[in-house]
Amino acid sequence: MSKKAAKKKSVLRCPTCRTLVTADGEDFPFCSDRCRQIDLGKWASGEYRISSPVLDPEVLEDLKGLKPGRRHDDEG
Repeated sequence: MSKKAAKKKSVLRCPTCRTLVTADGEDFPFCSDRCRQIDLGKWASGEYRISSPVLDPEVLEDLKGLKPGRRHDDEG
């Protein structure tokens, strides 16, 4: 692999602000701790979510036993 190709692979864009970031950066894949915190806040607030269907039969069976409006880890 050429040096140019290796260099091209080690540079990405910060997922928050789109600034170019090198893979050897301290906050990689983010450009700064601020962008890392912004991204974490988006996950915590529910702005980001993974929306794929649950296909594992064991998980589906566990979910059937839950009452609507209650979380699995709630007591009582």
